[in-house]
Amino acid sequence: MQKQNVKKSIYILPNLFTSMNLFCGYYSITASVQLRFIDAAVAILIGGVFDLLDGKIARATHTTSKFGIEYDSLADLITFGLAPALLMFLWVLESAGRPGWSATFLFAICGALRLARFNTSSSSSSDFEGLPIPAAAAMNVSVVLFFSRLQISPEPFKLVLLVLMFVLSFCMVSLFRYKSFKKVSFFKTMKFNKLVGLVLILVAVATEPSILLFVVFSIYVISGPVLSLVYHHSSKNDEEARVDKGL
Repeated sequence: MQKQNVKKSIYILPNLFTSMNLFCGYYSITASVQLRFIDAAVAILIGGVFDLLDGKIARATHTTSKFGIEYDSLADLITFGLAPALLMFLWVLESAGRPGWSATFLFAICGALRLARFNTSSSSSSDFEGLPIPAAAAMNVSVVLFFSRLQISPEPFKLVLLVLMFVLSFCMVSLFRYKSFKKVSFFKTMKFNKLVGLVLILVAVATEPSILLFVVFSIYVISGPVLSLVYHHSSKNDEEARVDKGL
């Protein structure tokens, strides 16, 4: 029985961006341990940019691969699962004792479950099922930056932040529908008015990034339950309309 030699190759460019994503997660963890929470938060945001670009580049250059998908998920678990969980724990929840580490561990494990479900899902829907782990991580990061920008101590809000971790964990493994921006491409033409709108959004975020990022990610987290209720109500009305026609 002859053995077949299978040539295995790895695409450099998209996996290089994934490696940079992983580096950002590692850097965030080391910064959190050193109590440099702003640096840790910014590193996760930069990791999100690399995570967005690696998929875009892979699809644009037709260099997607099974290896790249698995590597991306492992990097995401570090950067958007473990790093923000440790950040929130050391920033404010460590003094909460057992509930603090339980909430942050739950966030990390729900992030892992969310990634596993996404990788094994065969759904063709353009929407996400459950809150994407990068968005959940960005919500935590935006809270840290928001409190820092307004110079607010997180200690009086410890209970609120503890509940936030549980809510984000639940949203990740829920069936809430979240809008996906996977179809947005940086390598295709764009209408002039859309380009102007994008520039205005970037300028607004650059003006007060800490505040506007907190607002944007808060709206996105809330949008899941709202959209799910809208879809449920719409489908219920369609079903009642079909029943009425049948009568």
